[in-house]
Amino acid sequence: MFRAPDALTSVRSRHWCPVDSEMLSSLRATSTRNSIHKALLLVNGVRHQSTKVQLQRSFLYVPSSSDRMLQKSLTAGADVIIYDLEDSVPPTPHDKQTARERLRKFLVDRAADLKPLQVAVRVNDVSTPFFQDDMLQVVSQAVVKSIVLPKIHSTTDLDTVSDAVRLSRRRLDKPKLKVIPSIESAQGIWNLGSIASWVSPHGEVKGGVLSSLLFAAEDYCADTGIIRTPSRRELLYTRSQIVLAAKAFGLGAVDMVCVDFKDENVLRDECIDGRQLGYTGKQAIHPSQVPIINGTYVPTVRPPEITRATRIVKAMESAHQANKGAIELDGKMIDTPMIKQAQKILDIARAAELPISDARPSWTDLFITSFWF
Repeated sequence: MFRAPDALTSVRSRHWCPVDSEMLSSLRATSTRNSIHKALLLVNGVRHQSTKVQLQRSFLYVPSSSDRMLQKSLTAGADVIIYDLEDSVPPTPHDKQTARERLRKFLVDRAADLKPLQVAVRVNDVSTPFFQDDMLQVVSQAVVKSIVLPKIHSTTDLDTVSDAVRLSRRRLDKPKLKVIPSIESAQGIWNLGSIASWVSPHGEVKGGVLSSLLFAAEDYCADTGIIRTPSRRELLYTRSQIVLAAKAFGLGAVDMVCVDFKDENVLRDECIDGRQLGYTGKQAIHPSQVPIINGTYVPTVRPPEITRATRIVKAMESAHQANKGAIELDGKMIDTPMIKQAQKILDIARAAELPISDARPSWTDLFITSFWF
């Protein structure tokens, strides 16, 4: 089971062990990373200034084997576009090479259109003969802002990727390449803590910076023998562990693909379930899934999530003016953790351009008091 970073045990590359110098170095690196970003907030999986939020709700896979799909991706409306060189491309060397060349040309020809978008590339995994060429020919393009890495089992895999990032992007100093490992094996879950706390040995600029954890459910089930059911009960533990690891180290958490892409009700149910678990976004395999994902991974009007968040923020302003740290609102205690959550909700709502009322609690609803904590 994954332990929080202040626990007395740590995940190593293969097994559990007592705290040692390696773990302490990892925690110091994480602490340094957190202190650098101490002026930033984490909302919807992205560190940001509170005045501006970059939404990362939908992660749409686009096959690089199709010119038509590449062109269509520009208007798909996804927050993050993942141009895929892995599973959606046949495994023959010729097909891999052709897809790679097609994607490279597309990135160069449409660079101006792609520049304002969040462009990611899913490369072939580090054990394949295609990985290095994917890095040198495609990830080397400045328009690529993120890299999705399949079959990440340990930090050894991430170190290998970081070496390739340093080589392929040696002429680029910004933007920093965001690294998104795909967790899709029992070994990946076993090593989740060390993966989530990984920092590039080459530094963030040259070697990439970890930004999110992504869950590949179908690959995970194939690896573990787990039998998928409509209830998703068999994946609850694993999905929760990934969210916990991501939040412990300030990362986004990207939920699994909904393979029933023609059933909107199943997709919507998965989105609601994922958001309730703490996921900040979800993968999509078809453009038709994007609107539902984007519309679900934001605060809701019904139930009145946005209105309540507004009332909490306004109520706490009144409490602070009265030199109080906690209040009672609508019969419930409101204190600092809830104000933080309310502010995150409002930040996401503004970024998604959702209507935000100026609802303020009346004095009959608000009771400012002192609590024993």
